[in-house]
Amino acid sequence: MASATTDPTLNISLVNRTSFRNVNAYVTGLAINNGYRFVLIQADGHTPYYPESPNSTGASLAANCSIPLGPPGSSTSVTIPRIAGGRIWFCINDTLTFLLNPGPGLVEPSVSNPADLNYGKNWGFCEFTFNDFQLFANISYVDFVSIPIALNLSNASGGKQSVTGIPKDGLQRVCEGLVAQNAKDGKGWDRLIVRGKDGSILRALSPNTAMVMDGSLFQGYYDAYVNAIWERYKTDSLYVDTQAQWGTLTAKVDPITNLLTFSSIGAFSKPSARDIFSCSTGPFAGYPINTEAMGNLTARLAAALNRSTLLEDNLQPGRTAAAYYTGGGGVTNHYSRVVHAVNGDGRGYAFPYDDVGASGSSDLAGAVWDGNPSVFEVVLGGY
Repeated sequence: MASATTDPTLNISLVNRTSFRNVNAYVTGLAINNGYRFVLIQADGHTPYYPESPNSTGASLAANCSIPLGPPGSSTSVTIPRIAGGRIWFCINDTLTFLLNPGPGLVEPSVSNPADLNYGKNWGFCEFTFNDFQLFANISYVDFVSIPIALNLSNASGGKQSVTGIPKDGLQRVCEGLVAQNAKDGKGWDRLIVRGKDGSILRALSPNTAMVMDGSLFQGYYDAYVNAIWERYKTDSLYVDTQAQWGTLTAKVDPITNLLTFSSIGAFSKPSARDIFSCSTGPFAGYPINTEAMGNLTARLAAALNRSTLLEDNLQPGRTAAAYYTGGGGVTNHYSRVVHAVNGDGRGYAFPYDDVGASGSSDLAGAVWDGNPSVFEVVLGGY
């Protein structure tokens, strides 16, 4: 068995680059070395808190896990154990409420439930996993865009990685892009914008999150594009490079079943807009056979549909990142297009398989990772 390469704990520097003095941070995840129990870091920034199962739903935490950041320009040091599925949350001018259900289950803040205690607050998060072999972290826009967050990672050899995130006015620019797109096609992109009680912009929702709240959004949006794809691959072959042990697989639409069929592997029915934006419903929901291979194909098909490259390029993943979001006759995931355009380096995780890319292409998902991390800096407030 290979030995661990990382230290048992990691120091994280949380930098307040906002103009606000009242900013609170939270660290949550699953403790790898403690049976994958839920863990939060307490207000002192280094003491782990492992919640016990409460007797009823909606119980309060038994420890203060709100880590106050210093004034603008300051850095706050936080120490974490090895954590899987971690998140670092930030809330401006308020605190976040985390609750417990029996299990225990951790009830996290929600942007899709207006009854959630945190719904009207200004908050956001980045994601990370710190295990025996590496730190992996990314900026996530899969659910929404709100507070600008950037990542800087240095390793023990002096190597540096960064993800710039959105600028200080990034949320405003994302919303302007959504409004402009809606003016072009009238498909409801402006309805992704969520405002506070005072009318200020709180966040921009992803299409998938917005459709959870409003099922009337984007109904039939992809239908004509998907129909054109099915027509093409009744006669042409689609090639998908799995970038794994299955190699490149070939598909055609079966004339009898009307399914996009990968011989001896499985088949896909036509997806709806909800299936495409979520990447996890309809034909992308689950597979009775060849589960791993079908999951691999789902990632590549869903990415191609969100980026509108599946009709235009019969070899996937799409080979030219510059062509992403330009096909489909204007039918594409414009939320993802706008988010990538606003990010300083064009990188960020805007839908569930935004890390899919052609072999040899640059990372677009906005991730940093290293097996020997020395300094991990999370910067709040934008460049």
